Amino acid sequence: MLGTEKEMATKVAGILGKKVGMTQLFDSKGDVRPVTVLQAGPCVVTQHKSAARDGYEAAQIGLVEFVKESRLTKPARGHLAKNNLPPVKFMREVPLEIEGAPDGDGSVKVGDRVLVEMFEGERFVDIVGISKGRGFQGVVKRHHFAGGPKSHGSMFQITGSIGSSAFPSRVFKGMRMSGHMGNARVTQRNLRVLGVDKDENLLVVEGSVPGPENGYIIITKAKKPPRERRGFAGSATVDPLKAAKRAAKKA
Repeated sequence: MLGTEKEMATKVAGILGKKVGMTQLFDSKGDVRPVTVLQAGPCVVTQHKSAARDGYEAAQIGLVEFVKESRLTKPARGHLAKNNLPPVKFMREVPLEIEGAPDGDGSVKVGDRVLVEMFEGERFVDIVGISKGRGFQGVVKRHHFAGGPKSHGSMFQITGSIGSSAFPSRVFKGMRMSGHMGNARVTQRNLRVLGVDKDENLLVVEGSVPGPENGYIIITKAKKPPRERRGFAGSATVDPLKAAKRAAKKA
């Protein structure tokens, strides 16, 4: 840690959950905004990790849900039974953030609960999920190629020529070709938080989230939130004409 327990407090900066589905909301102007409803937690801390050489601080947390103990692997059952924790199937490592002086000792302990209320006051979050698997696809669906002429005798769905015969007589590395599509780890950054329901452990964010419905996701506080733009309606708006008049009166 960067400080002693009496001076600093560590706090889990992420939570695990599931994607419930998408819906629509209307803003104050009457415009439709697509949103995604997420089940965020409840989670429990299953392991605390630290490295003194580089100040690395993280915690392993698990999503608390109805899971039969027989569905877990033997190492997982032993890992959880060591600290009398409930059976959890989905466990991931999330970072810890350091805050000011705590009320108690301020350290994250195994067995602590992690709830969705941690995102109250947050404006943006980063979400990691596994995208939907599409199987083996061609270049038209995978890379949005236009294809060839759709006339008789032509195969417009194929790739076409991918290399030269004389030079360089090989296929360049990274050539867009047919292959496995989807089923990859995708990070969606800076999704705006529109609502937090502490009673139902729900989090509403603007936009889409990678993965299918009921797919597992990792929600963390935005690593690089966007900067607020000035010059629009709000407390930061300054009228240049009024500001010039005030400056003239003071002079």
